[in-house]
Amino acid sequence: MSSLLIHNIGMLATPEGTEAHRGPAQGQLRVLENAWIYTENGRIVSFGSGEPPLTAEEKLDAGGRLVTPGLVDAHTHLIFGGWRQNELAMKIRNVPYLDILASGGGILSTVKATHAATEAELTNKAATALDEMMRFGTTTCEAKSGYGLCKDEELKQLRVIRKLNETHPMDVAATFMGAHALPPEYKENREGYLKLLCEEIIPAVAQEKLARFCDVFCETGVFTAEESRQVLECGKEYGLIPKIHADEIDPIGGSQLAGQIGAISAEHLIVCPDEGIASMARGGTIACLLPATSFYLNSTYAPARKMIEQGVPVALASDYNPGSCPCLNLQLVMNIACLKYRLTPEEVLTGVTLNAAAAIGMAELVGSVDRAKQADLVIWDAPDLNYLCYRLGSNLAHTVIKKGVLYHG
Repeated sequence: MSSLLIHNIGMLATPEGTEAHRGPAQGQLRVLENAWIYTENGRIVSFGSGEPPLTAEEKLDAGGRLVTPGLVDAHTHLIFGGWRQNELAMKIRNVPYLDILASGGGILSTVKATHAATEAELTNKAATALDEMMRFGTTTCEAKSGYGLCKDEELKQLRVIRKLNETHPMDVAATFMGAHALPPEYKENREGYLKLLCEEIIPAVAQEKLARFCDVFCETGVFTAEESRQVLECGKEYGLIPKIHADEIDPIGGSQLAGQIGAISAEHLIVCPDEGIASMARGGTIACLLPATSFYLNSTYAPARKMIEQGVPVALASDYNPGSCPCLNLQLVMNIACLKYRLTPEEVLTGVTLNAAAAIGMAELVGSVDRAKQADLVIWDAPDLNYLCYRLGSNLAHTVIKKGVLYHG
């Protein structure tokens, strides 16, 4: 039995429970001062305030610092070849994203680079990104395919995700997103690609048990709401839980579909209409918002405040990808969420821990400091949560702990 006692915690701040928090509950945390946490075999056994009543094989003095659960990044496009720095000048000139995509850039550019990369190259590149994410305090993340757009390449990306989940300290949840764009060879045959997705690729993903979720880009110029419904319903038939990219550029019905179909999460939601918010609230869908993407694209920001007020749980994620958000730093996401969404530090912490864990079906295991959950923790160079959200541009993660093991500090 391996045991760890973290003591002299100035402030322990954490949401509680195993379900997403919504409404006023999103801003309600358990806060303990002069706290301690005792873990055994990578799980939290007990915690409290005052003098620890237990001893352990290993003791770690938190030095009076803030401790929170490890951060959870619920939306990344982790597996990709190449980069797209050549698009920066176009973005500066305000060339619309859909125009970049139509000219052969955007997702399709990354598809070519990903096809050209070997499985080993993709694995090594993504592992390096995961190492960096952990240094910023992220201990669990989601990763999507979607830069394959054909059977063999989609399966290649998902196998990379599976290997990373098995070999890297980070827990990595896999999402199949073959409906990320329309391949050029199917430009005049949309029905043909939908048939390929539903009759060949999704069954193959399910057969190899390569993903838990199925996602689709419901957007002007990509997939309509009805096409998205077709893909997600097919995924459900094969045991894949639906997610949806919705209302990023145009509100074409994606957020309404999310609630109707029972999607675990709807993502982006920059221009989400009132009827979409109402549908998600009714359907129990988590809004997974990506403030760093709005920042990077100089776009508007999702109506996060309205979502919380109307009972939709809000998660926050990086959207790490080579085009619209080459950022994997959830600390920056927290800063922007406070400043642009006008969320409180308490709401933000819930958004990058428990609600994010719920958005990838892992809230029973990670996302809060609760007994029997994994000992995924961050000791911050901060005295309190306000300071963590107030500081901008510095990495405040002092020590990152994954399953009771110190990985950075």
